[in-house]
Formats: sequence, C-alpha cells, structure tokens
Amino acid sequence: MATATSSRSLQCVVVTPERAVVDEQADFVALPLYDGEIGILPGRAPLVGRLGYGELRIKRGGQTKRFFIDGGFVQVRANVVTVLTSRALKAEEIKPEQAEQALREATGPAAKGSADERLKAQERARAQLRVARHAGSHDGERGV
Repeated sequence: MATATSSRSLQCVVVTPERAVVDEQADFVALPLYDGEIGILPGRAPLVGRLGYGELRIKRGGQTKRFFIDGGFVQVRANVVTVLTSRALKAEEIKPEQAEQALREATGPAAKGSADERLKAQERARAQLRVARHAGSHDGERGV
C-alpha cells in the first residue's frame, strides 16, 4: 500500500538513447500522446501509451518545466511516469529561428521526402515553436 507522501506526488523519468534528461518529483505531468494530450496525477491507474511529438509539462508546486519530446512511449506505474523518447529538449534549448527554418523547408516547393514525411516534419516544427512560445509566457501555466 502507498504511503501518504508517495500518493501525493509522482516520480517523472525522461530517458533518451543518449542520457537520462529528467528524474524528479512532480505533482502533475502532461504528455502528448499520438492522438491527444494526457494529464497524469498521483494515484493514476497503470498505463502504457504511444507518444506523439509535442510538449511535456512537469509541474511541481508553482513551477512548470517544459520540454519538446519527439515520440516514444510512456509507462505509468506505482506513481512513476517513465518516458522513453528519441529526443527531449528543454523549452529554453529550442531555437525558434531553427524551428521556423525547418517549417519553411518542410512547406516549401523544394521540400524533400514523401507527403507523409513532409507533413510530419511540419508538425514537429510547429510543435517545437509552440513549446518555445509557452516557455516564454513566464506564468507557469499554459501559454498563448
């Protein structure tokens, strides 16, 4: 049976092939699944899900940390949220000008790849821009 403290917080672990990006306590975690967003609170029933690309938010107290994640999988079990992803960038590490350039390249007439690959590249670039903009809102909650 869970103790009173463990039932009020989560442990959030984010791992890429290169390194462990995050391993910290959280009150709430929001993740981009491939078909929408999910919020995880302490006491959540076990879950395994496929991630899409977009914003991962980790809330602890009044502070929210934001990351761009690029697909992967999430497992929730015993108040531990484990995220396995190919790439995780802190919102502050995202360079909006590079994301905008990637978006221009994916939407331009010289865009490479199949229509599906171009669409995915556009969606990734837009998701990175959203994460960077949310990080700039400084309110600890949802940005513009």
